[in-house]
Amino acid sequence: MIAVVKLGSSSVTEETVARLCSEIVAARRAGHTVVVVTSGAIAAGWAALDRGEQGSADPAVLQAVSAVGQHRLMRTWQDGFEPHGTLAGQVLLAPLDFVHRTQYLHARGTLRHLVDLGVVPVVNENDAVADEEIRFGDNDRLAALVAHLVGAQLLVLLTDAPGLLTGDPRRDTEASLIEEVVEIDHELERLAGGPGSVVGSGGMASKLAAAKIATWSGVQTVIADAGRPGVLAAALAGEPGVGTAFRPREGRLPARKLWIAFALGAAGSLTVDEGARAALTERGRSLLAAGVTGVSGSFRPEEAVEIAGPDGQVFAKGLVRVHADRAAEWMGRRSQVVVHRDDLVLVT
Repeated sequence: MIAVVKLGSSSVTEETVARLCSEIVAARRAGHTVVVVTSGAIAAGWAALDRGEQGSADPAVLQAVSAVGQHRLMRTWQDGFEPHGTLAGQVLLAPLDFVHRTQYLHARGTLRHLVDLGVVPVVNENDAVADEEIRFGDNDRLAALVAHLVGAQLLVLLTDAPGLLTGDPRRDTEASLIEEVVEIDHELERLAGGPGSVVGSGGMASKLAAAKIATWSGVQTVIADAGRPGVLAAALAGEPGVGTAFRPREGRLPARKLWIAFALGAAGSLTVDEGARAALTERGRSLLAAGVTGVSGSFRPEEAVEIAGPDGQVFAKGLVRVHADRAAEWMGRRSQVVVHRDDLVLVT
């Protein structure tokens, strides 16, 4: 089995990393392939600078701090693998590596060659040079995209909670673990900390979003406690109760459509009539200006927009081919393509 294991910043301690490295080595000896996605470069940078907690929210400062911390973060991982005679290989990825076919293939090739060489790939976002407008935003999302990139069957998101709970344990003493999720719906997103939530715990919303990306890629996903001994082996074995397990959807979205659906923020929205919605959802057509009834936002060509039906429910997302003002000028009366079907993804 190919598994991607993501460890969050709060769990990146020498003790936790050392234990997880031991579990990864055991999994590899059992015949599994493991790719690590790690957070923690900025935290390591602040610690090295002797500044304690994060001292600035300025993106330029954080980029510089991550440059200080990244090699220290990698040293923590290599120290964890060293007793087992195993090497860690650093791979820094940027969002465009998932958009452009050539870069996508290069990234996949690098990860595969590292595995063939007996090296454990340790992936992080290239924070030091990342464009603030074009970045993953969190490593949960990156981990889900990496799972798609390497053709993984399992994504394990390790955090400081046992998984997704039925409520906030700080307020609900009877909150219990949700052991399995068949489909991620709006109620579950609200519970995890999505819009309108009053119970969400820090970071769980991004993990649920990552689980959605992964399951839409056909990848089984588990959110589990990084502090639990044997957590990786239990997740690989599919043990009930190891955390919250999310069933994969049938089929895998192509990498480009996965990126459009989940990794790009929407710069605006289009409302369409019932005929256009049927053409997109039932017949796989492109969206023509004639079917557009409303335009919102100030988007430019190649930016992502959400597409909603007459009831206001978003059912698709895509890359537009025209500026917002041109889409508004054409709507309802022109046959030009506004969103081509190759750049459109149904999200319901």
